[in-house]
Amino acid sequence: MIAIGSDHGGYDLKEAVIAHLKEQGVECKDFGCADKTSCDYPIYGRAVAEAVAKGECEKGIVICTTGIGISITANKVKGVRCALCADTLTAQMTRQHNDANVLAMGGGIVGPNLAFGIVDTFLNTEFSGEEKHCRRVGLIE
Repeated sequence: MIAIGSDHGGYDLKEAVIAHLKEQGVECKDFGCADKTSCDYPIYGRAVAEAVAKGECEKGIVICTTGIGISITANKVKGVRCALCADTLTAQMTRQHNDANVLAMGGGIVGPNLAFGIVDTFLNTEFSGEEKHCRRVGLIE
């Protein structure tokens, strides 16, 4: 199961990503927000990150207008490695090299078609498991 959450600035993209994942048979747990009323991204970023850190969800996706604030919030949760991605290459590399378990995107930065490619790449790319990358992830922790 994939945890997903956004603030008002990421709401439309969150809804589009949920629909995209459902079409692929991927189950999502939506941590909010519920509409485009102004709200505080740390509430939703933390909720997603905690679900991933506790093992309730395999991976997470967080979205705000730029992706910056919500990624900073998610990274405050022990055990979370959240990467802000605006292209498929960084989504691939952060999975292969950093074993990132939460993806952040900016709803005002990437459109739905690009976001779907980023999400698919992030969710379908495995951690390389190479010794140097394991060592580095260990140093992050």
